[in-house]
Amino acid sequence: MKKYFVISALGKDRPGIVNELSKSILDCGCNIENSRMMVLGGEFSLILMVSGHWGAITRLERQLPVVEKNLELTVHARHTEPRAGTQDMMPYTVDVVAMDHPGIVHDVAEFFASRGINIEEMSTWTYPAAHTGTPMFSLNLIVSIPSAVHIGRLRDEFTGFCDNRNLDALMEPARN
Repeated sequence: MKKYFVISALGKDRPGIVNELSKSILDCGCNIENSRMMVLGGEFSLILMVSGHWGAITRLERQLPVVEKNLELTVHARHTEPRAGTQDMMPYTVDVVAMDHPGIVHDVAEFFASRGINIEEMSTWTYPAAHTGTPMFSLNLIVSIPSAVHIGRLRDEFTGFCDNRNLDALMEPARN
């Protein structure tokens, strides 16, 4: 029976971390199912879910302190279960762009949370605007909208919400 294990890690960035970590996972007999990895500032960060039979997961769990020391990472891990089905949910992509200022993520997250809409994925980044160099902020979300929610009404509410905060936004069905 397939078991699942989630690992998060953070440490100083350097070439070869993904190679060495993925080799350790493979050597223990596990498979990387889902992952997100990126460099933030000078730090490498990752979160991944691996699968394997119980013996493989146990080997990996016992190997993690060695991996943590060898790769100079701070590692946290926990057992998990496969995600429950989301049959009554509609995935939507939300993109927001604005001049950078504190509170954009919180405001957008509060908008969706107050309506019972779960944020499944989120990416943010800052960049200078072309020609002016104005600090800009970009936010990309994947949200799961309950099928009972009236999409037209939600879209109107979100548009008004963004207009009041001077955010340029787009919400459309996810195309996965």
